[in-house]
Amino acid sequence: MADVRDIMELERPATPEITRESILGTDKPKKKIAPTTKVSKRPEGMHREVFALLYNDNKDVPPLFPSDTVGNGYKQTKIKLGMRKPRKWKWMPFTNPARTDNATFYHWRRPSDEPKEYPFAKFNKKVDVPTYTDVEYQQHLTCDSWTKEETDHLIDLAQRFDLRFIIMADRYDTEKFSKRSVEELKDRYYKIYGILAKLNGEKKIYTYDADHEKRRKEQLKKLYERKPEQIEEEQFLITELKKIEARKKERERKTQDLQKLISQADIQNDTPRKTDKKIPKKKLANPSRPSRVDTNYILQAVETAGIKFPDYKNSGVSLRSQRMKLPANVGQKKSKGIEQSLQEMGLELNPTPTEDVCQHFNELRSDMVLLMEIKSALGTCEYELQSLRHQYEALAPGKTLVIPPQLTSSEHEGKVAAGEIIDVVGSPGTPLNT
Repeated sequence: MADVRDIMELERPATPEITRESILGTDKPKKKIAPTTKVSKRPEGMHREVFALLYNDNKDVPPLFPSDTVGNGYKQTKIKLGMRKPRKWKWMPFTNPARTDNATFYHWRRPSDEPKEYPFAKFNKKVDVPTYTDVEYQQHLTCDSWTKEETDHLIDLAQRFDLRFIIMADRYDTEKFSKRSVEELKDRYYKIYGILAKLNGEKKIYTYDADHEKRRKEQLKKLYERKPEQIEEEQFLITELKKIEARKKERERKTQDLQKLISQADIQNDTPRKTDKKIPKKKLANPSRPSRVDTNYILQAVETAGIKFPDYKNSGVSLRSQRMKLPANVGQKKSKGIEQSLQEMGLELNPTPTEDVCQHFNELRSDMVLLMEIKSALGTCEYELQSLRHQYEALAPGKTLVIPPQLTSSEHEGKVAAGEIIDVVGSPGTPLNT
């Protein structure tokens, strides 16, 4: 700063004299100021809320769990000694009402507290196991492969172990009775339960399919015991199946594109060009007659029209609602038309996907698309009829071509079957109606 002041020609204070004390300092001890209550200062850059969580005036650590109590989270920060006598604790007996052996236990409790029911007795839940009399067993529950003693033993195990059938099969008395599997125990128990429920007038009855359960466990066992070679073979077959499906979809897409190109070419050949209007009438003296509509092609187009829903035959679990999903090749225009038709018919766009609903719903939408294709073909035929009438009037001035009412959509709308093809042009040898 002194150099800057010299350059700027400013006055500068006198340079202090250098002494020994200024360099080494004085040896006199400084007076210590009595410490006062220090106020913690919040570090720079730290938010006030974060600092309040980390530090307080008592320098206490914040509680580990949230607490509504005032202070550091304890009920009482310090013990309060008073003149009152402390309450006594006594080693007192109690019983558990969930036990049937009247066992007596002990725990510490204040004598002033009122005796209450053991709080953990409410967790003792029991399963309602059906019971029967000898008369009911003789009339309804008899079985060739089960005796009454063995059935009684099964019901007794069900009451003891709360229908834990794996434990029941392990504790089954094999000395008196033959060894039973878990599926056999379940089958016998639920048959008894269902018969007694019918006798009591219950409507909802659980049925147990033992054969299905055995097959399921066998399949799981085979799946678990597969060798690495078998797993690799399965993965190979799955990848090959995906490739086959991809090639199949590619062929279908190419076939549809080819059909579209053929239909567009036929329409362009049948409809008159715009440049024909500019040609003089002399050149149109002997015009070529439009070709007759190919009935075989129309039949093929009608048969191939509609929606082809893919078959979901992949291994593993799949949703039945995927069968009702429209394929990707269905355009947005057709999708909107299907939704509009369903709304006009008062049907849901996404019904409950049961087996019958999936099949009929897909058939209905396929028929809707077929109807759209037929209407489009009908519109094309009407356009060809009008073009033919204009050509006739241009070639024969003063004459008009009368189109029969049978060929118009207003007369036979909804009466012509899907497979009935009308020759709107006529064969070359058929004369025109004038």
